[in-house]
Amino acid sequence: MQIREIEEKDNQTMEQIIKRSLESFNLNIPGTAYFDPQLSSLAQFYKQQSNGKYWVAVNEQDEVVGGVGIAAFGQKTGICELQKLYITPEAQGMGLSKVLMKVALDFAKEHYTHCYLETLKKLQAANLLYIKLGFQQLERPLDGSEHNAMDAWYIKELS
Repeated sequence: MQIREIEEKDNQTMEQIIKRSLESFNLNIPGTAYFDPQLSSLAQFYKQQSNGKYWVAVNEQDEVVGGVGIAAFGQKTGICELQKLYITPEAQGMGLSKVLMKVALDFAKEHYTHCYLETLKKLQAANLLYIKLGFQQLERPLDGSEHNAMDAWYIKELS
């Protein structure tokens, strides 16, 4: 596996990975990333973000099998958000989420003091990973949250 920054040619594949993943959990509902307006143009969206990036994981056949992003969280100074961490079913269980998160968090440490993320309690594997990587669960979302369908929120101090 290789991790690299997203390119425009990856947009459609990443959009499909995200949508299929959400559909598999019946989460193709408003208030999730499924309806994010930038979903079909992630490369262009993240290029416009100050201190934001999106990375994809590609397999030996140069096929995109997952991705993750970091961007500033709302107007909060020093807080970024881990965004759109999705892996194809075929690439799950190989530690790829952990690798992608390490790349994203290493980048985040250069620009932010804290990293925030939103997810759902029913995504148990994801929640376990976040806790294992040092994220602390919050009782409610930070002000400015856009995904109102989420029911689990985490923050990590970056040092």
